Amino acid sequence: MADLSPVTDTDEPALSSMTAVLNRALTVAKRDDVRLGHLADAFGRTGCIPLMMLPAAAVVSPLSGIPIFSSICGITIFLISLQLLVGRPSVWLPDWLKRRRIAGPRLESGLSRIKPFAGWLDRHAHQRLGLLFYAPLWFLLPIICAFAGGAMPFLELLPFTSSFLGMTVLLISLAMLTRDGLWVLVAMIPFFSAIALFTKLVIF
Repeated sequence: MADLSPVTDTDEPALSSMTAVLNRALTVAKRDDVRLGHLADAFGRTGCIPLMMLPAAAVVSPLSGIPIFSSICGITIFLISLQLLVGRPSVWLPDWLKRRRIAGPRLESGLSRIKPFAGWLDRHAHQRLGLLFYAPLWFLLPIICAFAGGAMPFLELLPFTSSFLGMTVLLISLAMLTRDGLWVLVAMIPFFSAIALFTKLVIF
């Protein structure tokens, strides 16, 4: 039965919490100029899930106010989600995307702002509703994340929609890391909120 367990190298520790993911990213943020490729290299072969969680967390953070930042994060989430769907153990990103950059201090400040939230999520994550992580239901998780990420570049000008979609991906990523299906159900709240907000703004 296929599942969404993170795939790791035997010599590299698994990242099993949102706090651990942020801490590794904050280590990279110590440099003055951070490229997406630096972050991808830092996560090595810890699997697609931790690296998908990172841009989702960034979109939820104050960093989402940077022009086109949400679009870059959305494209990254989309590509990683597709690789997760096909079972690729490590992440491939195109060179033009890996060259995208952000000032290290700005990245460090933005990610540090959401660390308390990350700690709260980690403390309340437990193994529940494990059926969601086995085929055929598990296919829905990267598909939802791919849809959310792919929609971000088109919805960036609509207030709050990217943050709602980022929260969806963040919670699903946490669910996959911790095997807590409850967070998948909670993730549907911001997901459908984004759809409802988009529909309301477009129609009215």
